Amino acid sequence: MERVCAVAVLDAQAVVKGWSEGARRLTGHTAEEVVGRPARDLLAEEPSPADLAALTGTVTLRHRDGSQVPLVLRAYLVLAADGEPDGYMLTGEPPGDQRPDLGERAFQQASMSMSVLDTDQRYLRLNGAACQVMGVPEDVLIGRDFLETVEDAEHSRGFHWHLRKVAETGVPVRYESFTGAPALNREHAWSIEMWPVRDDSGVVRGTALAAFDSSDQYRARQRLALLNEAAAAIGTTLDVVRTAEEVIGIVVPRFADFASVDLFDWVLGAEEPPALSGTDIALRRVAHGSGTEGTPEAAVHLGEVDFYPPFSPPARAILEGRVMQSQAGDPAFIRWVAERNARAPEGRPHRVGAHSMMAVPLRARGITLGVAVAVRIRQPDEYGEDDAVFAEELASRAAVCIDNARRFARERTTALALQHNLLPRGLSGQAAVEVAHRYRPSGSQAGIGGDWFDVIPLSGGRVALVVGDVVGHGIPSSATMGRLCTAVRTLADVDLPPDELLTHLDDLVTHLAGDDRDEVAELGATCLYSVYDPVTRRLSLAAAGHPPPALVLPDGTTQVIEMSAGPPLGVGGLPFEAMEVELPEGSLVALYTDGLIEDRDRDIDHAIAELCHALTAPAESLDALCDTVLKAVLPEDPSDDVALLLARTRALGADRIATWDVLPDPEHVAATRQAATDQLTAWGLDEASFVTELVVSELVTNAIRYGAPPIQLRLIRDRTLICEVSDGSSTSPHLRRAHAYDEGGRGLLLVAQLTRRWGSRQTGSGKTIWAEQPLPPV
Repeated sequence: MERVCAVAVLDAQAVVKGWSEGARRLTGHTAEEVVGRPARDLLAEEPSPADLAALTGTVTLRHRDGSQVPLVLRAYLVLAADGEPDGYMLTGEPPGDQRPDLGERAFQQASMSMSVLDTDQRYLRLNGAACQVMGVPEDVLIGRDFLETVEDAEHSRGFHWHLRKVAETGVPVRYESFTGAPALNREHAWSIEMWPVRDDSGVVRGTALAAFDSSDQYRARQRLALLNEAAAAIGTTLDVVRTAEEVIGIVVPRFADFASVDLFDWVLGAEEPPALSGTDIALRRVAHGSGTEGTPEAAVHLGEVDFYPPFSPPARAILEGRVMQSQAGDPAFIRWVAERNARAPEGRPHRVGAHSMMAVPLRARGITLGVAVAVRIRQPDEYGEDDAVFAEELASRAAVCIDNARRFARERTTALALQHNLLPRGLSGQAAVEVAHRYRPSGSQAGIGGDWFDVIPLSGGRVALVVGDVVGHGIPSSATMGRLCTAVRTLADVDLPPDELLTHLDDLVTHLAGDDRDEVAELGATCLYSVYDPVTRRLSLAAAGHPPPALVLPDGTTQVIEMSAGPPLGVGGLPFEAMEVELPEGSLVALYTDGLIEDRDRDIDHAIAELCHALTAPAESLDALCDTVLKAVLPEDPSDDVALLLARTRALGADRIATWDVLPDPEHVAATRQAATDQLTAWGLDEASFVTELVVSELVTNAIRYGAPPIQLRLIRDRTLICEVSDGSSTSPHLRRAHAYDEGGRGLLLVAQLTRRWGSRQTGSGKTIWAEQPLPPV
């Protein structure tokens, strides 16, 4: 059955000013007949005084046809602009309809806020949830304009605009809003739907709305969005402190008004974690932040150590390994705030209002790294269980990033220490070249590379200049670099030519890669090996996939030595090509790794030109020139390690070298020995005559007895006195133990005992036996 309701509007003198269609249908009177007449004219009986006082009751009206119509009337006071009573709005329905049906009950009991307003945005009906949101009963709002019942704010005007739009256009509206409400002490998220209410003829008579409080869902979406943002924003670098700062940037101010990250000291170093105890926990403040500039809420300055007593929420979070929440009024919270105020009383005013805090342990891979603390001061909501779950997830991600940064820092420190121990610390012990060097590790996240260099003194006053680069980064590359350094020094002692040395080195890398197939890429390497002879002033060199050296002649002319790059080490089966170049005394040779000239978005030819230009810059020393070159050529943030080795050549003049051709006849040994003694006298080295006579005698005798012509003796006066005997045989001598009654076999043993070092090297026409002895102090 259709339900009919009558509505009438009376002024302060009880004269009818408005008459609804429902009133016409119930009484038969039209609006033209009733409006302007006293309401008393419509009564069939006077209402009781009790009903008048209660503004509700059953009243009997006179129908237009003379019959009586009982109606249950409710009167609602209408106020004027000055707040004074200005009339009443009456609603009436037949007595049989006074009990609400299911629809009415559903409207009143709905959990969402529901209201009905007329086309002038005045309230007609509100359910219980709407009255709770507005903070007043329904009869206070009926008949009042919406804008009169809310604060004058942007969101209120926007809400009113939507109401008016629906009433004018008849088009439903659905949108979301994050605003407050008169009876709520915090902002809420609302899902709002407005739709037009039409009469039987389709004319819009009002607007109905339903507002669903979606704050929980809204905050869940906010937390999820924050987690997604954290995944991209935290861990952008492998720096522990920067990672902690990124955590603060995510948390403040959307999740906390103040937040801090404190870590154990061992996290910032290379030590392993110690066992936790129940005593005060010492943590170092690495990052904090707040919505107030300067973070005045902090009781601990950045870099300082704070001691958390076991009762404090941060200490409990670490010891128990779980999130600790504490609210204003909790004894632990009160003690914690009091302790903060006592430590830093100047920040007390900024801590006023702190009402909720959360301490979250930072754990990664089963290890506790520190604790993150979040405090709410201005945000009205206390931390809840959903917030704890969010904080735990965020802390877990942050802890993994911090641990990654810690592990990277530890590996970088270890790799640097390993390289520092493997690279040559002092480059003395030779006089063929003046050298200076620089090694610059990159700051990239890939870690320390395998760049290396070496200067190796060789026999005959010669020197080997080596530079190389192992593929990859980190400790494996540094370890491989150490292997190659050792191998090059070992092969250099054999005095192999550059191309043969690289061939043996290539075999070594291939064998190493074959031992572990997973490290083939890590064991790839490039190398440039060169030997400079100050007697002939010739530089012989060969490369294995390495950039060629740059050369600056004494007249300032610069060039890149043209040579075959050769295949990288580890390819195997391909030859290496050696070349020689004669250098004037005072020439500058620059050996370097590819990190100096190669980088992203960088032209190699342009970088090489910059290098050649930088090498000609005036400098007080080679050390200063190294710094000048790096400053001029390197980009601000190089992506790879750089090794630079500068060598300025020297030459031994003819007055420091004496050479004799020796006839393959034992009778000529004495004459050769005497010639050597005379030369020492000419050099003023009579003190070295005894040992030199013995060395010359033994080496020349062995060459005559076991070698083949041509035989040659050469004395070189350098930092040491070098005696060389060459012959046409390729058979290398070796020490052997002579028995008591043997007539020979003691010569080389005597040479080894009387000189600093001795050895042999293969030449194109045979071999050379050499021995070095220190010169007496001048």
